[in-house]
Amino acid sequence: MSIPSSSTTLRLPAGFQNLLEGLALEVLRAQPTDVVAFAAQHFQTLLEQREESSADPAAWGARLED
Repeated sequence: MSIPSSSTTLRLPAGFQNLLEGLALEVLRAQPTDVVAFAAQHFQTLLEQREESSADPAAWGARLED
């Protein structure tokens, strides 16, 4: 897929890179046959953990990226 060129610079949201690296690591560990379903479950688990503990992995990852 290509992105039309423009003068706009695209930037990743804070913490996004850390979340994707975490997903990639879990995919490599588990070797799921359905990566999309695995990713959906992975992020659902992160949401549930955030709601239970108020710990936001995206915010934590954003602090690591700085």
